[in-house]
Amino acid sequence: MSDGPRDRRPARRRFDPAGPVSGVFFLALAGIFLADGLSDDSVLPAATLIPVVLIGLALVGTVRIITRGRRRNLR
Repeated sequence: MSDGPRDRRPARRRFDPAGPVSGVFFLALAGIFLADGLSDDSVLPAATLIPVVLIGLALVGTVRIITRGRRRNLR
């Protein structure tokens, strides 16, 4: 005996902020390097740029780890 047609709506996908956070970080970093390459002076000194890059990578990694459950497909 058949149960008949079921209301099978596709599961709603939740927003995963890891992609936009990573994208904004890398676009900002690319902008800094582009501005540094196009100008005669240094936009950010190396003593400032290295910690900014490391802190940004740590932020991106943390957001990706926290939101890992949203990217899992358990089917």
